[in-house]
Amino acid sequence: MLSNSVLDRFKGFWQGVLLAPFVNLFLKLGISPDTVTLVGTIGVVAGAVIFFPQGMLLTGVLVITAFVFSDLIDGQMARKLGRQSKFGAFWDSTLDRFGDAAIFGGLAMYYVGPGDNDWFAALAIYCLSMGSVTSYARARAQSLGLEAKVGIAERADRLVSILVITGVADLVNVLGAGEKALWAIPITLGVLALASTLTVVQRVVHVRRLALAEEGPR
Repeated sequence: MLSNSVLDRFKGFWQGVLLAPFVNLFLKLGISPDTVTLVGTIGVVAGAVIFFPQGMLLTGVLVITAFVFSDLIDGQMARKLGRQSKFGAFWDSTLDRFGDAAIFGGLAMYYVGPGDNDWFAALAIYCLSMGSVTSYARARAQSLGLEAKVGIAERADRLVSILVITGVADLVNVLGAGEKALWAIPITLGVLALASTLTVVQRVVHVRRLALAEEGPR
């Protein structure tokens, strides 16, 4: 897995070159950052739950990709407006869970339907579940005044990995390589399942160490 968030790594480039015109346009139109977050989430969810279950994997990935950049646009808009609120952070994190669930849930529906493999469907659901646990572990630690931003599988890395592999695998399949190319998807799901599980373990151990260090003197 990547050591740093892929989106964080390229944030300066995307915001400074490609996304700045959209940020300025939305601000001129009076659109709020929270609205951009909501519309982006709706687009991601629609792309996943409409196209993935039909076996239109590449189309779903392209639609999701078109909307996923709202994650960068809304933050830039909030900074320009000087309105980086606690609610905005809460709203963004909450809607992120919907997008994550739709992507892995959509893949699970694909394997229940045209993909026709219950084991792969279960693997996608496991990735969905562990992704939620990973995020919850960090959020719960923060609510206790502890830091838990550790682990090998950050959210952005998980999403970029599964979206890129899914899109490329289906593209190769469409170009004539055959359905064997689609095996890259469950292999990636397996890697993500392992990485997410290890991340949860890492965060539990990390928080336990911090908690014991804090409570020891008392």
